[in-house]
Amino acid sequence: MSQTAVRDVAAQSGSRRAWPREFAPGVAYLRAGIANLFFVGPEGAGDRGWVLIDAGVPGYLGSIVEAAAERFGRGARPSAILLTHGHFDHVGALEALAERWDAPVYAHDLEMPYLTGRDSYPPPDPTVGGGMMASLSWLYPRGPVDVDARAHALPADGSIPELPGWRWIATPGHSPGHVSFFRDADRTLIVGDAFVTTRQESALCVLTQRPEVNGPPAYFTQDWELARRSVETLAALEPEVAATGHGVPMRGQGLRDALMALAVDFKRDTVPGHGRYVGHPAIFGPQGVVFTPRDVPHPMVHALAGLGLGLAAGWALKTWKDRRA
Repeated sequence: MSQTAVRDVAAQSGSRRAWPREFAPGVAYLRAGIANLFFVGPEGAGDRGWVLIDAGVPGYLGSIVEAAAERFGRGARPSAILLTHGHFDHVGALEALAERWDAPVYAHDLEMPYLTGRDSYPPPDPTVGGGMMASLSWLYPRGPVDVDARAHALPADGSIPELPGWRWIATPGHSPGHVSFFRDADRTLIVGDAFVTTRQESALCVLTQRPEVNGPPAYFTQDWELARRSVETLAALEPEVAATGHGVPMRGQGLRDALMALAVDFKRDTVPGHGRYVGHPAIFGPQGVVFTPRDVPHPMVHALAGLGLGLAAGWALKTWKDRRA
């Protein structure tokens, strides 16, 4: 992707008022901590005239409510809450928002166990991706949340309740029921984490938010082959603008070129060389997790063990020589 495309997108985002920022007609995003969420509907849409996509990280309930009030009017509630998937950084305020707004929650059927209190996701893999965000991932919550009374599976035909003109697309891999949302009329894409526009494993990249197309956050991706196919599916859409769960929205030919390059070189450049789920994906079913591969040590563990053995052997040899002296 050209540097000009990167600067143009960053400038467009920066020119908006603080929050929420509109990046396509009737579509705005709010950065809530380390993740984004999305408001779909025209400004001033009022009560039940808009839709929320994803619900941020824990602790951002007030910010989300205020951003919704700023965009749609004080007290305005969404007609529905849609979820790309149920990881902690996308459902942080979900339970409170669904109750406060008395809103139905829609997600893929394979995400339901993690949204209705029945099961938790498999453990993240802190050995992949590098960077502080990846190393700390063993601390991240795995769920579940419980919105069972309001949870509904997305229709099998790809339509989206309360959101005409859009369709949902299955993009699994990062999670079993991960979906993306696409508006064909202007090729606007809301992705979640099937790919992201920052290197989410790196705390520095998360802080600076320099736009660049990357694969899904590695530490929570538990089926790399499905993740590759999902990127291919999204690249084939040739989106005009894409907004992801992490990073700033990107647009134009630069976006399309970078997304196609990601798809073509996914196995070489994105799939880790090692890891718990590399070559052995987790298996999921309608009721939750069916199989989780055994944990694998980080390669650094082997290096440190080798160093320790070398030091121990050196110490033993030195001790033996000293005794012979």
